[in-house]
Formats: sequence, C-alpha cells, structure tokens
Amino acid sequence: MKKVLACLTVCCAVGAVADDVIDPRVRSYVAPVRVMWVSPHSPSSQVERAEVLLSRRWGQIPEGRFPQGSGCRLVNNGAPASLLLDFGREIHGGLQIGVGAVNGRASSPKPDRVRVRMGESVAEAMAELGERGACNDHALRDSVVELPRFGYRTFGDSGFRFVRIDLLDKTSITVEFVRAVSVMRPMKRLGSFRCSDERLNRIWKTAADTLHLCCQEYIWDGIKRDRLVWQGDMHPEICSILRVFGPEARDVVQASLDYMRDTTPSDKWMNTMPAYTLWWIRCQHDWWFFTGDDAYLKQQHRYLSEVIANLDKYIGKDNKCTLNGFLDWPTQHNKPAVKAGMQALMLTAYRNAAELARRLGDTALASRCDAGAARLAAYRPKWENSKAAAAMLSLAGLADSQEMANHLADGGAAGVSTFYGYYMMEARARSGDVQGAMDTIRDYWGGMLDMGATSFWEDFNIAWTNNAFRIDQLPVAGKKDIHGDYGEFCYKGFRHSLCHGWSSGPAAWMIDHVLGITPLTPGGTKVSVKPFLGSLDWAEGTFPVHGGVLKVSCRKDGQGRVQTSVSAPRGVEVVE
Repeated sequence: MKKVLACLTVCCAVGAVADDVIDPRVRSYVAPVRVMWVSPHSPSSQVERAEVLLSRRWGQIPEGRFPQGSGCRLVNNGAPASLLLDFGREIHGGLQIGVGAVNGRASSPKPDRVRVRMGESVAEAMAELGERGACNDHALRDSVVELPRFGYRTFGDSGFRFVRIDLLDKTSITVEFVRAVSVMRPMKRLGSFRCSDERLNRIWKTAADTLHLCCQEYIWDGIKRDRLVWQGDMHPEICSILRVFGPEARDVVQASLDYMRDTTPSDKWMNTMPAYTLWWIRCQHDWWFFTGDDAYLKQQHRYLSEVIANLDKYIGKDNKCTLNGFLDWPTQHNKPAVKAGMQALMLTAYRNAAELARRLGDTALASRCDAGAARLAAYRPKWENSKAAAAMLSLAGLADSQEMANHLADGGAAGVSTFYGYYMMEARARSGDVQGAMDTIRDYWGGMLDMGATSFWEDFNIAWTNNAFRIDQLPVAGKKDIHGDYGEFCYKGFRHSLCHGWSSGPAAWMIDHVLGITPLTPGGTKVSVKPFLGSLDWAEGTFPVHGGVLKVSCRKDGQGRVQTSVSAPRGVEVVE
C-alpha cells in the first residue's frame, strides 16, 4: 500500500495520474538561418522585411514596437505572398508561427489561412502534393493552417529542414516569428570521435545526429516517413547507439525491443518479415554483450526459446534457410543474393542465440541453437554479384573473407547502400582492409554531405550525384534533382526519407576500427584497444564502458609510429 501511495504522490507531483504515459522528449526552439526565396514583388503580392525573421526573436506578440510590431509583412492582394526558410539542419518536430497586428489592428473577423510545406530538401518544400512522390504519408508536411491575429500557433510533426509559407487569403499579416519546434530525447553523447580528417569528423557527427533524431518515443526508422519501429533496421542503429549513447539510451532501446516482442507472436514474423525476427535476436545479443544486463536478458528467455523452436522449421533437409527474406533496397532485385544473405543472417542469429542461451544457463536451448548453426554452416551459397550478400557471407564465415573483401572493394562506393553499407565496411575491416573501407566511407557517406545533407538518407547511390543540384539549392535548369528524381519501391521521389537511422553505421565503425576499441567481455569490463590511423595523423575519442567512459588518443610521431594513450574507469582492464 505504501508503494502505491508513493507512486501516486510522484505522479501527482508532475501533474499526471498513474496510467498516463509521460513523453520522455523535450522541446526546443530553432530559428531559421536563411531566407531561401520570396515570391516576386507585384501589385497583387508582396513580401516585406523577410530578413527580420533571422534576427533574434523572443516568441512574443508583438516583438518590438507596439502596437504594429516589427515582423515580416505578407500581403495577398490577389495572389499568395510566399517565402521559403532554411533552418540549417534536419529537425524532428513542428513549427510555431506568431502573427501580430496590421496597421495597428489586431482583431479580425476570422483567422488568416496559410499553407505550410515542410521539406527535407528545398525542392520538396516547393513541390505540390502528388508531384514526384510528394505526400502526407506518416506525417502531415503539407497543410493549410489557420493563424490567429495577435497570437501564435504551434503545429506539425515531421522531419524537415526547409519550410515554405504561403498567405492564402486576400489580406495582409505581420509575421513576428517563425520557429521550428525541435522534439528530441535529451540523451548525453558519451561516445565521441575526432581525427585529423575533417570530412570523417563531419561524417561521424552527421551519423550521430541522424541516430539521435530517430530516437523518439521508440527507435524509429525515419522521422518524416516510416515513423515506426522496423526491427531489422534497428540493428545498425543499436550498434551505433551502444558507441554513441551507451546506457543513456537504455529506455528507448528496451522499449523498442519489447514493443516488437510484445506485439509479435513467437510463431509470426516481426514487421511481417522473417529477416526482422532474426535481427531481433542479433539486437538482443549485442545489447546484452555491450551492457552486460543479465536482468534484461532474463526477460527474453521464454520468447527466445519459442522463436528458435519456430525457426527450426525453416532449416531445410539440404541445410538451406527456407525463409523468404529482405536485405536492403538495392539487393531486392537480386533474389539469389537475398537467399545467400538470409543464409548468413540466420546462421549468425543462431550463433548469437546459442551464446545468450548459455548465459541464461539453458543448456537444452544452447544445444538446439548449436545444432541449427552447424546445419546452416554446412551450406555455402555464392555471393551472387551482390556486395550486401558478400558482406554477410564474409561476416558469417560462409565465404573466404579475403575473396569477399576484394569484391567489396571493387568499384569503391558503387554498390554500397546506406543500410548494408555498415556490414560491407565491417567485412572489409575484419579482412584487414581498414584503409580501403575508410576511403569508401569518405566517398559514399561524404557524397551525401557534398549534396547538402545534414542527416543520412534512406538510400543513396553515388551515381545520383552526377549533374545533380544540392538539396539546399533551388532547382537548377538542366540538372537532376537528387531528391525528387530518384528512388524506387516505396521511396520514389520526395517520399524518399533523408533521415533514416539505418544509415548511421559510420558512428560505430570509426570507433571500432579507427580507435580500435573492442569489448572482450560482457559489459565492457575487459577491452582491447588497437588503433588504426592509416592515412590519418591522429584520432581521439571516447567509448561507454562499465563504470564510465574509455578515452583513447593516438597520434603518429616523427617516424610515423603510432603513440596511443588510454584512460579507463576503475575496474576496466585494457589490452593493447
């Protein structure tokens, strides 16, 4: 009874009752940094003082001189008055617009209507609904909103960087401020990475930013489209979360994994996709190994055992995985490659499950997983001219790692994908080609930066950059629109998400393979540190481990030898 009263006391203290769900995220306001465009000045339409929206704004009505205010004046005298704002970076959240008086008059018989278009690119913010995939799926990013005079309105919930505002009614208004309302989890970044190559630094930061943006109520696939948990897509996200946030992300990681477990019967497939149930096992394994959280692992015991019992049915007499699968979008056209990748994924999942079963003390389950893994390892599929399949076969030990590394290196950034690119770089690094993988990361993920990205995308092909204009540019005649002109399957044109968590792999990769940090025991109580600088002069960073963070700094001396300094929390053994 005392516990119940204590719970009610805490809930009442924050203005909630026991059954309320408290949003773990916080809001902050982001000012625009650039006026990208205004509609032409004419007798029927005027935009005046748009640049004032870039100055300091207090979120008050009016801002400055009473009573007329000092904002941006929009006049519709027969045609919409319009402007396009750039907030400088990808944002998850909404928009707040404040409207003051016009000619000293605050009252109006009805609210004024504006059309608001949010875009992850300039071209998307300027597009009409239905134009090259522009849509309101998952989140309303194109809507008509009523605004009060002498007041403000907060609305919208999407992923965006650019906002176009059109005054639709034949009237005039003074816009006192336009602010993006960023909604984010307040998680501290315990992991970090810096090196002598500023391009790699930007890639690491952008990967971490992308990851953080997608950690909302749950770990989402994207913040504009696919605002939901896709279990397979979560694996590279969790790999990066473990290096960037560590225990700071415990709540969002466990809520996401539990959501998939609790909404998927053990004889069904997560997100209706067999591969994604396999990825759930891998996510559970990696979370347990890096955190050493045995208590959380025990909560998965029954479900894990039931899932393995169901998966056993899908190992054929010829030892082939008989599950239908999905790897990543570029591989979807190559069905034999998908089958090869699924063989490797199922084998790795069985090995992970065996390790979890042993930790749980369930010898019968461990034996069943070992037997399934032995059968799956007995069949060795071909790589089928697919870098995704080659990476998975290499990592699972189903193909010669050096041979697969050669295939993965062929063509550099060609054939890399935002999702499986992480596993491609992992396979190359584990084969010894760390420098080659680092160069490909520069070219591939850096290629998105070259096109104006501040977060990494759902899909990207380096060939798209040929004769294309940047996402932070107005359309350029004779050039391709890298956002609106590309994409396929469900992400054609502007439906394509430019902030997708599965693209965050470099955040994990650089800490693992440049700083060379590898946990050797569950929870990071014993850690190996073997940096690789290659073409770099120096690198430094931090990594969450048991009891704190591990700090690594390495630098070449005058003879090119790497000097490494390591600082570890008490109780953590470092092997160099």
